[in-house]
Amino acid sequence: MKGKTVIVTGGAKGIGRAVALAFADEGADIVLNYRSTSPDAVKAEIEARGVKCLAVQADVSAFAEADKLVSEAMNEFGRVDVLVNNAGITRDTLLMRMKEEDFDAVINTNLKGCFNMMRAVTKPMMKQRKGAIINMSSVIGLAGNIGQVNYAASKAGILGMTYSAAKELASRNITCNAVAPGMIATDMTAVLSDKMKEQILQNIPLGRLGQPEEIAQTVLFLAKSEYITGQVITVDGGMVIGR
Repeated sequence: MKGKTVIVTGGAKGIGRAVALAFADEGADIVLNYRSTSPDAVKAEIEARGVKCLAVQADVSAFAEADKLVSEAMNEFGRVDVLVNNAGITRDTLLMRMKEEDFDAVINTNLKGCFNMMRAVTKPMMKQRKGAIINMSSVIGLAGNIGQVNYAASKAGILGMTYSAAKELASRNITCNAVAPGMIATDMTAVLSDKMKEQILQNIPLGRLGQPEEIAQTVLFLAKSEYITGQVITVDGGMVIGR
């Protein structure tokens, strides 16, 4: 990946941080997108690996900001080789209690943000006649979950966009794939009670939560795989198939 430029949205923590560091370890320059979490610590970690890092604050759910993010990446590095659409939020509650703003916020960030970024990188990647897009979906988008109608809808929608974009962009040698993580040890899962974690683990054949670095290695694999497109790789310890 040396000499290549990788954009990671939502890259200041969790899975996004692990993805950015994995690409930096491979010699790629990183465009680290964030909305509110300070990127300073991750930026320093990336640069300590001997590569360049451009931190860009942008809300990818806003069309103009996503476009500006890609423009800043092009101005700094002159190319975009990989886009990792990782930015995402949750607003969990039961369907009958879910407010309109809870639904809209999750759809706008997770689904529309993914679209905004894919659209923004399409032009430079088509000019290069090469690129890789990896979208972060979820096992919830495949199987659903109580209290996550909005999140499930956003992550299922990402799969449809991934399939469609893969077909549209293939003639320009641009791949588009998705990763569907299961329960990963991040800030989102850290707030769960021990009882809830135990219930979750009972449904994971491998019997443990996944690590952000395990998702990052899958993303890296897809970025390097020039003959894989339109696919979804589930990284969940067997959670979808259950025990």
